[in-house]
Amino acid sequence: MAKKENIVYQGTGRRKKSIARVRLMDGNGKITVNGKDLNEYFGTEILKVIVNQPFAVTNTTGKYDVIAKVEGGGFTGQAGAIRHGIARALNEANAEFRPALKSNGFLTRDPRMKERKKYGLKKARKAPQFSKR
Repeated sequence: MAKKENIVYQGTGRRKKSIARVRLMDGNGKITVNGKDLNEYFGTEILKVIVNQPFAVTNTTGKYDVIAKVEGGGFTGQAGAIRHGIARALNEANAEFRPALKSNGFLTRDPRMKERKKYGLKKARKAPQFSKR
């Protein structure tokens, strides 16, 4: 009796300083982030919705298990990076998902980054207080 191999789809997602390595496999919709359950890792409901958006758009909620390893940035950036990685992995799993994912902007990497600090200023754009005398 041959054992059925579990097919794994991979995707790398990035947003701001966060990088997520996402593995997608057939399952029942369990999402694990850095060894913790999704509800345990992300406290706010909005971040959980962001992570699940690619599944909602492609009508595959509960069909795939997700194992994500994410590092860098804050929670919002990490959630966006996981969403990007899941969308890329779903695109790899089934090419028919591409138009839906593309039209919702899940396959496009968000280019907004933190602006660098400039010399003579306190932050990227904040100047020291001006005094005439």
